[in-house]
Amino acid sequence: MSRVLILGGDGYLGWSTAMSLAAKGHEVSVVDSYLRRKIAKQTDSEALMVNPDLQERANIFRSITNISIEVFIGDLCDMELMQRVFTASTPDSIIHYAEQPSAPYSMRDYASARLTLDNNLTTTFNLIWAVIEHNPDCHIIKLGTMGEYGTPNIDIEEGWIEINHKGRSDKFLFPRAAGSLYHTTKVLDTDLLWFYVRTYGLRVTDLMQGPVYGITTRESSMDDRLLPNFHYDDIFGTVINRFLVQAISDVPLTVYGKGGQTRGYLNLIDTLQCLELAVANRVNAGELRILNQVAETFTVNELAAKIKNVGDRMGHRVQINHLPNPRKEMEDHYYNPVHTGLIDLGLSPTYLSDDIIAAMLEKINIYRNRIDPDKIMPRVNWN
Repeated sequence: MSRVLILGGDGYLGWSTAMSLAAKGHEVSVVDSYLRRKIAKQTDSEALMVNPDLQERANIFRSITNISIEVFIGDLCDMELMQRVFTASTPDSIIHYAEQPSAPYSMRDYASARLTLDNNLTTTFNLIWAVIEHNPDCHIIKLGTMGEYGTPNIDIEEGWIEINHKGRSDKFLFPRAAGSLYHTTKVLDTDLLWFYVRTYGLRVTDLMQGPVYGITTRESSMDDRLLPNFHYDDIFGTVINRFLVQAISDVPLTVYGKGGQTRGYLNLIDTLQCLELAVANRVNAGELRILNQVAETFTVNELAAKIKNVGDRMGHRVQINHLPNPRKEMEDHYYNPVHTGLIDLGLSPTYLSDDIIAAMLEKINIYRNRIDPDKIMPRVNWN
């Protein structure tokens, strides 16, 4: 068991990870500035469920489990705060979720783009230097994204690629071709981390995660006030979560363009497995380990058909609409990511079965009266 500091501990993934690791015996601290809550409110993109603030969540969790999670509130773009949190929590591992997480938000306008760039890169830079100055042996676990790679017409290797060129060979970071400013900041994160790994011998795991879906975890099932921040809007909601809410609320599923866009998806409970495995399996000093964090791939059309099939059987009469694509992306392409690293470490994947879709629909239906259809249609155009 180890001391783990989670940056962005109020988020969809951050809070679920904090409870999961604490329940398994790790000493967990979390820090958050509530940035996501603030910009969700500013863009009329609030979560489906009402989520207590971070300290109240920690109090509820402690009252049920008798397990404490230490909470810090503040902006990690402030280096003094980053250092105070680091020295107070003395972590063995740091899980870095503390970034503006929405591609559509990053493409809204100059102000949103600037906030995304400043917050994401400054937080990562401050984290790197806090580790260098206070504990270079600390293991940084950074949440990257499969969106860094884009959709190349070759297999996507796990972070690295061997290249033979004019009779010589070398190993490089796999080429990146991000499709939004948000994803571009993640590419820059990887480059920053790789530079400081080479220069200062840091220990870093970079998890290239696909879109995550799901609501309930083992810990949140104890009390709905412990549920993650579940978004269904066009700005913060991932595609499966959006489609599930649309199916419940009789809003046709919003397929952008032809619907052939293919991505690698992951259940929320598998994210927790992956983070636990990363914490338990530290990398060597001077190593950047990159793992593609996905379980299976689907086109958007395939996802819509799966959710329609289950929703119809449950009496929801789900419809599918193809809308003009507000994004700049290929709608029919090759996509084959390698994702064996986490399997080798012990990941037991959860696949998107009809039973899992039905369970999520049943949970969402409890909160049906809170669904606002105006939050569903695309409000951000890449052009």
